[in-house]
Amino acid sequence: MSFNLEHSANFTDSSANVFPSSGSLMQARVIIADDHPLFRAAMQQALHSELSGEIIETANFAETLACLQQQSSIELVFLDLNMPGNQGFTGLTTICNNFPDVQVIMVSAEEDPRIIRRAIDFGASGYIPKSASLELISEAVKQVLDGEQWLPQEVQAVVASIDNPTDKNFARKLEQLTPHQFKVLKLMADGLLNKQIAYELKVQETTIKQHVSAVLRKLEVINRTQAGVVFRQIMGE
Repeated sequence: MSFNLEHSANFTDSSANVFPSSGSLMQARVIIADDHPLFRAAMQQALHSELSGEIIETANFAETLACLQQQSSIELVFLDLNMPGNQGFTGLTTICNNFPDVQVIMVSAEEDPRIIRRAIDFGASGYIPKSASLELISEAVKQVLDGEQWLPQEVQAVVASIDNPTDKNFARKLEQLTPHQFKVLKLMADGLLNKQIAYELKVQETTIKQHVSAVLRKLEVINRTQAGVVFRQIMGE
């Protein structure tokens, strides 16, 4: 199973494409977040058969996040696991924490069932290998927009058999963080001090201290160093 990239290359590499509405197609606004133009074109081809809503393309995670912040009607994001600005599962957890109503389908050349299991544990609604056919992508879109989870049939049993209590426990703790606390945690993991975080987020340092205390309590760690280390390790950075 593979994308017919030659056939799909006639799609323009634009920042946004709107397809005509049809009564048989689902209305949904979607972001394809991937740094490879040909892959985005192939995704456009697959989505055209299922969606009549706007399909926006982004080439890095910063663009993706900015788009989500500016356009509240986005319903679904196809997120490349290894696109620029997305280290490990940081991008997935950032979207899930800040935009809980947005569905995220991870897309990757990685087909390791352990990686797929981690994506699901951290909030992905589906996982599409880049070897998938256009038909399978269409099937995934329909199921996820219907509120179901989608995985390739050949890995479902293996993924279901994998149990990682550490990931599940950390995912549960991350869900308790507010969006501001999650941002503080990410900056702590990057090694920033409270004063630097306050500057980045344009708030008072006392506010950051309060957020740090809340993060440590919710993650059940003893200091900011431990919080940062755990976050980087589990996110796969």
